[in-house]
Amino acid sequence: MSRLAAYRLPQLFAAALCTGLAAANVARPPPVGLWLCAGTLILFAALPDMRIRLCALAGVLLLAGWLWSSARLNAFDASVLSGSVGMSARARATVTGPLHHGRFDLRGPAVALRFGGTEVREPVLLRLPRGRAPPQGAIVEGIGQLSEPRGPKNGFDERTWLRRHGVHVVLRLAAVRIVGHRGGLGGIADGVRRRLQVSVARGLNGERAAVVEGVVLGEDSGLSDELRQRFRAAGLYHLLAVSGQNVALVAGGALLLAWLLGLPRFGGQLGALAAIGAYVLAVGAQPSVVRAGVAGALGSLAWLTARAPDRWHFLLVGAIVLLGWNPYTLLDAGFQLSFAAVIGIFVLVPRFARFLEGYPLGRPLRFVVAVSAACGLATAPIAWAHFHSLQLLTIPANALAAPAAVSLLWLALASAAVAPLSPGAATALAWLNGWCAAYLAGVARVIGGLPFAQIQSTRSLLLLLSSVLLVAAYACPRWPRPSSSPSI
Repeated sequence: MSRLAAYRLPQLFAAALCTGLAAANVARPPPVGLWLCAGTLILFAALPDMRIRLCALAGVLLLAGWLWSSARLNAFDASVLSGSVGMSARARATVTGPLHHGRFDLRGPAVALRFGGTEVREPVLLRLPRGRAPPQGAIVEGIGQLSEPRGPKNGFDERTWLRRHGVHVVLRLAAVRIVGHRGGLGGIADGVRRRLQVSVARGLNGERAAVVEGVVLGEDSGLSDELRQRFRAAGLYHLLAVSGQNVALVAGGALLLAWLLGLPRFGGQLGALAAIGAYVLAVGAQPSVVRAGVAGALGSLAWLTARAPDRWHFLLVGAIVLLGWNPYTLLDAGFQLSFAAVIGIFVLVPRFARFLEGYPLGRPLRFVVAVSAACGLATAPIAWAHFHSLQLLTIPANALAAPAAVSLLWLALASAAVAPLSPGAATALAWLNGWCAAYLAGVARVIGGLPFAQIQSTRSLLLLLSSVLLVAAYACPRWPRPSSSPSI
């Protein structure tokens, strides 16, 4: 076996396992059949031919992933509370995420702990009366009523979306009171998140605080509907969803701090692992965060174990972690957009960067333009399929916003780091950060407010595609016609 083939083996095995984990979304065959197929492949793995053995091992991994994902989806589809829909009883639940203010109530994720006399542990969509929202991690109690989620409406099927997250019922609570807070790993995550919320926007309020919290924590509930729509129209909404850039800066900040303190590189890498873990816990298990967290952690482990990093293998391992926990994640827009953007960066950015070398843009700006173009091109079909929207000015918007977005993240991390030692310094850094937030909001309003910033109709999309094809046909050099030699 060649050296290149041996280098690709981890990618082959990871891709096989990932394929098996995704396969249950298409079909869930009987476990007996999968076990018989796996046993047959194990027999083939004992043959002396190396190629047959490797293919058999990849097939075993695929079937193992298929078995696991089928069992996981069966668990996600099971519900104890579905049989009590329409009933009312005293209920208790743990708030597991931020609660969003709706027109008539508060809505957010929770885990039901008790309904009536039945002890349960099932994810639910929690709805509370308008007022002050309980903090994430709070255990609330009140008179609860179970109902089914809403069906398809205005192009969004809430029932299907919730079912893919293991949520089958809506729990409405009245006369709510907080009776405690969760502990364990969830309690640690709640504490880290609260400290970040207090420190990154210390002394800020209103729109500036909302933008800072949105970029750092992926929480956009504090933004007005108008500004949220402007971020979407400008192609900047990814800044409000925690991405790999955030995780990279967290890891880089830990390494920089270790260097400033004179710690060895080994200690810096351990600190980077701890910082990545704490940040992922604080912002929640969003697909882009988990993917970037896995990649960052594997990168640090590769350095600690003196192994060469493999970015494609890291990407596949991130997909395995996400699909292994919830195979329905494959159908989630966040998962598809995140992985499509990274693949676009891997494949297209070097080509776009070489194309832009002849233009007087400067290396940093060329890189930003190349990344924006690659991500926009790779995610455009997915964005249109899920949201029926296509942003046309994402490249100039991201070129204008990139310096402020990076500065905002650095200032926010610095503010969080110095807050326990000097609250005054943290407030000063947050005040500076407020100007970065105001600039980002201004870019979103200006770019997103232009009438041609995005298209949302099929007719406009067809017109755009036709124009692009006509321009490409005109600009493309004509193929030279082969010259015909005279016959003798």
